[in-house]
Amino acid sequence: MDTRGHIKLITGSNMAGKSTFLRTVGLNIVLAQAGAPVCASAFSLTPMRVFTSMRTQDDLSESTSSFYAELKRLKLIIEAVKQAGGDQSGSLPVFFLLDEILKGTNSVDRHTGSAALIRQLIRLQGGGLIATHDLELGRMEAESGGTVENLCMEVEIRDGKLFFDYTLKPGVSKSFNATLLMRQMGIEV
Repeated sequence: MDTRGHIKLITGSNMAGKSTFLRTVGLNIVLAQAGAPVCASAFSLTPMRVFTSMRTQDDLSESTSSFYAELKRLKLIIEAVKQAGGDQSGSLPVFFLLDEILKGTNSVDRHTGSAALIRQLIRLQGGGLIATHDLELGRMEAESGGTVENLCMEVEIRDGKLFFDYTLKPGVSKSFNATLLMRQMGIEV
């Protein structure tokens, strides 16, 4: 994938493998750049700097909520992408892996902020993968001129049981499993 000015949005149900996929990609990029073997039948990449925003945590000693901790991490990524500049800058590109961005706020602010962040990162020539449950972000592909690409990981429900194939497919996820999982945990939906 292009590492400058291109984002792949990955949607999917709970437990479909989105977060694990992001971690696997990140780990293999780091291993490859260190000259170590990677988990792939073939792997090719240009040197790059890898940044993540995954599993951010609050810090009571700094009066930092988990949402604010994530904002600080996103600011760091934006600054790194700015510093890397475009192809002519001579700097290594920044490749980011973002998992469920802005999850600690209401759905309207989360969607508005996520869409704005994606546009900003593309404008700054950043590239990476973003896993999200926000299916509305999938509409960005149509307006992006090829800079946003939708991928998904689906789940199949058969006889009240979940079946995952952990395979990336083109498009926005059409499968849902949260209601089933809630029922299984005794929540009357």
